[in-house]
Amino acid sequence: MDDRPVLMVSEGELIGQRWTLAKDEVVIGRGNDADIVLPERQVSRYHLKIHYHDGRFSLEDLDSKNGTFLNGQQVKGTVGLQDGDEIQIALCVRLLFVGSDATVPLSFDIPRVDGGMVLEENKRTVSIRGRELDPPLSLAQFRLLEMLYDADGSVCDRDDIIEAVWPGTGGLGVSEQAIDALVRRLRDRLAEIDEHNYIVTVRGHGFRLDNP
Repeated sequence: MDDRPVLMVSEGELIGQRWTLAKDEVVIGRGNDADIVLPERQVSRYHLKIHYHDGRFSLEDLDSKNGTFLNGQQVKGTVGLQDGDEIQIALCVRLLFVGSDATVPLSFDIPRVDGGMVLEENKRTVSIRGRELDPPLSLAQFRLLEMLYDADGSVCDRDDIIEAVWPGTGGLGVSEQAIDALVRRLRDRLAEIDEHNYIVTVRGHGFRLDNP
C-alpha cells in the first residue's frame, strides 16, 4: 500500500477529491499546468508548492493574492507539514494533509447549502436562515454585499468596494470613513436577523464574507 502522504479536499468544488504526493515538488493552483489544478477563481495561477526534502514535507506560499493558511495561520515563506494538518487556500478551498493513503478518511460530510445567507440579485432581497431582511438594504449596502457574496469568501480590497458601490467615480470623494461607515451600517442591518459576523475585516487587506 502506498505510504506517501495524500491531499484530500474537505471543502471546495472538488470536495472528496484526493491526490497522492508522489513527486518531491507539487505545485497547486488554478493554472492548467499546475500539478494539482483547483478551479476556484480566487485561487492564484500558481498558489502554493509542497516540497519533500530530507524525509519531511513542507508547504510554501507562492506569493498568492488571497493567501494560504495552515491550521488557521497565514503562511509566510515555507513551513513544515504534519499528519492531519489543514491547508486553507484563498479562504475557499480546504485540503487535509494525511500521512498516507492507508489513513485517508473514506468520506467527508458534504456541507448543506441551506442555512446561511442567500441573495436574490434581481429582486435585491437578502434572506438569512430563511428570513428575509425587511426593509430592504439601500442600493449602496446591497452593492457592497453583492460584491462580497459573489467573491465567495475571497478578500475584497477598498478599490474593489469603490468600483462596485460607486462605479465610474474612480474613488473621487470617497473617503476611508465613508467605506467604514457603509460596512458598519451593513453589519448592523444583517445583525437584525443573525448575530453572526458575516463581514470579516482582514486587516491591511479589506473585507470578506463569512457565509456559513
